[in-house]
Amino acid sequence: MIFWFSGTGNSRLVAKRLSDKLDEPMLEINALTLAHCHVTDAERIVWVFPIYSWGVPPVVRRFMGRVQLDCDVPHHMVCSCGDDIGLANAMWRGDLAARGWKGVSSHSVQMPNNYVSLPGFDVDSPRVEQSKLEAAVARIDAVARDIAGGRCIDDVVPGSIAWIKTKVIYPLFVKYEMNPGRFKATDACVGCSKCARICPLNNIEMKHSRPEWGRECAMCLACYHVCPNHAVAYGKRTEGKGQYMAPSDL
Repeated sequence: MIFWFSGTGNSRLVAKRLSDKLDEPMLEINALTLAHCHVTDAERIVWVFPIYSWGVPPVVRRFMGRVQLDCDVPHHMVCSCGDDIGLANAMWRGDLAARGWKGVSSHSVQMPNNYVSLPGFDVDSPRVEQSKLEAAVARIDAVARDIAGGRCIDDVVPGSIAWIKTKVIYPLFVKYEMNPGRFKATDACVGCSKCARICPLNNIEMKHSRPEWGRECAMCLACYHVCPNHAVAYGKRTEGKGQYMAPSDL
């Protein structure tokens, strides 16, 4: 079983290719499965998700604490990241241990950058984006072979000052930067509702043909990136920034 969470589609691509290679079913982490998910039989569990500020996305951690598993199986982590992951794999292992589960392997897969909500962060250039997507194919296939073989391995890129990134910056990010109240629709909004339809937590409601954000935000930025008119803004943080949505397939 592959549990996956994705906003702009990077982790969905990773999960889909792993599913094809491992012949494993996929189950999305979203509003519905957060409310209830009960798995009675599986050969293994593969967790696929993006890195949030060098940590595991809070929505994934919530799901890890709620999902009911009636099977004692090995767990594997495969995360998508723009560059490095800090100590996110250690965080994931800790959350598993809290449920009495054991993580066997962790892997990171470099994918195009999509985080745009802080100064200095923007999407990759088209050349870098394409290069990362092309390299991801062989990387995901290698990860699939490791998982199929049951390898006990941590094949990730922690990057520099990993402890500070995960232990200091990540908690601050979750506390102060995951604020749906900063989202707004500019005058360019035409009320197409694409932002509401793509939201994995059903956090956006259309009122008078305008989106309004609730409090249950995963901070995946899918609403910002999917807008055809570039009309979704996160305060002033996203002014002049690019957009990215993953292709349908690799």
